[in-house]
Amino acid sequence: MPKVSDAHRAARRTQILGAAVRCFARKGYRGTSMSEIIDESGLSAGAIYGHFDGKQELFAAVAEQVLAAREEDLNTRHPDGTPLSPGELMRTLLDGFRREPFSHVVVQLWAEAAIDPEIRRLANVVFARLRATVVSHLTEWATADPRRGEGDPEAWARRVAPVVLAVAPGFMVQRAIVEDFDDEAYLSALAETLPH
Repeated sequence: MPKVSDAHRAARRTQILGAAVRCFARKGYRGTSMSEIIDESGLSAGAIYGHFDGKQELFAAVAEQVLAAREEDLNTRHPDGTPLSPGELMRTLLDGFRREPFSHVVVQLWAEAAIDPEIRRLANVVFARLRATVVSHLTEWATADPRRGEGDPEAWARRVAPVVLAVAPGFMVQRAIVEDFDDEAYLSALAETLPH
């Protein structure tokens, strides 16, 4: 039997993740079954399970993919190395999240995490990485100006990161349920309400 190349395995994973994202976008996380993901992918069950153990692992891989894309957004936002202000940081993250095809599913996943310990565990892994990214950027911003960060930029960043990150659920929930919610107005207001 010929060996499968790394490029082939990566292409298959991408194909499977794409199918999962499309299914999650249509029916939500809870409403999507593995058989639907298998059908959507056009692959056999064996091909899917050769890469992922199940729906939860697929969710974690999709979340990892989304976070990697958002980190890339942040790293390319200011190519000159100028740190992003807290408002610019969250605007960049939220603008990227809203462009994801399954962004409306995020609110459902938060609800699932509140009652399902396994989903909560996976969500906490994802959130820990997001929080670390935000803390890193806030630390850079506070370090760039001695008047910021109250003498210890990293301690300040760790303390304020949960508050800065709290604008994301507000954005996502309102976007999901408020009929006349204005994405652009919310994102623009971030620069006015967060330190800059």
